[in-house]
Amino acid sequence: MNKFTVFALKIVIAIILLQTLFFKFTGAQESIDLFTKIAGNNEVFMRIGTGVLELIASFLLFAPKKALLGGLLTVGLMTGAILSHLAIIGIVHNNDHGALFISALIALSAASLLVYNKRKELSSLLKKQDRI
Repeated sequence: MNKFTVFALKIVIAIILLQTLFFKFTGAQESIDLFTKIAGNNEVFMRIGTGVLELIASFLLFAPKKALLGGLLTVGLMTGAILSHLAIIGIVHNNDHGALFISALIALSAASLLVYNKRKELSSLLKKQDRI
């Protein structure tokens, strides 16, 4: 993949992750409702914790030599989001016509492509772990 494509993937991921942070961090009712369905009484910890992880992932995507870690974190977060939609929330939440679910699918796809593009780096890291 060329540098422009990789940069475009990072931008797409960051926009999707960052656009929901305002709602998570300000305690918007839509966000509270969503995380209450997932975590019940632990809603605030799940909502803020997820927001912090999404913020970290967004920064890592653009940090030199940390894009792989940002991509992997995004894959994990978006896999959790998609599974939550499928198992608990439903694809449509709060009459959003599936926008959150589709955003999670797009972010997961973009992050997966980014990780795939960095597969040699990932392979190298895994080999180092084997030697430790």
